[in-house]
Amino acid sequence: MVELSVLQERFGSGITEHVFRDNRRVDVPAAVLFDVLSGLKTDFGFSVLIDLTAVDWLEYEGATDRFTVVYLLLNMDSGERLTVQTALNLPNPTLTSVYSLWKAADWMEREVFDMFGITFTGHPDLRRILMPEEFDAFPLRKDYPLKGRGERHNFPVITRSGS
Repeated sequence: MVELSVLQERFGSGITEHVFRDNRRVDVPAAVLFDVLSGLKTDFGFSVLIDLTAVDWLEYEGATDRFTVVYLLLNMDSGERLTVQTALNLPNPTLTSVYSLWKAADWMEREVFDMFGITFTGHPDLRRILMPEEFDAFPLRKDYPLKGRGERHNFPVITRSGS
């Protein structure tokens, strides 16, 4: 198991840890996130990126940051799982892409970009994956209206012939 003290010694004291029901979460400052993730993969055996997603904390009581980007990692040798997360804020939520570490990040980062507007620098093909390219909003942001903004007229109507 990778110890918090080892991570703090190597990457700085800004790294904190929370444990809930045997699930470990490590909070990492965005400035050192890529270095921490790279170290977790190369030096601590977290060879699998299980998932990458984001959370919007707008109007959430007690939240100090707007977004959290969450990385779920797995060490295949030991079976250890680790959640790594970092906080971001507007106006320019940006992180370094982890595509160079895990190719699985390709579509995951594109989905987070498409739905939350979080940019991943160094991504080889960062473009919309779920919404049309001309769409200019981010549907999973909490400030996006529940009924949309009347964009339906911008989407092509697809008709299917009956059989």
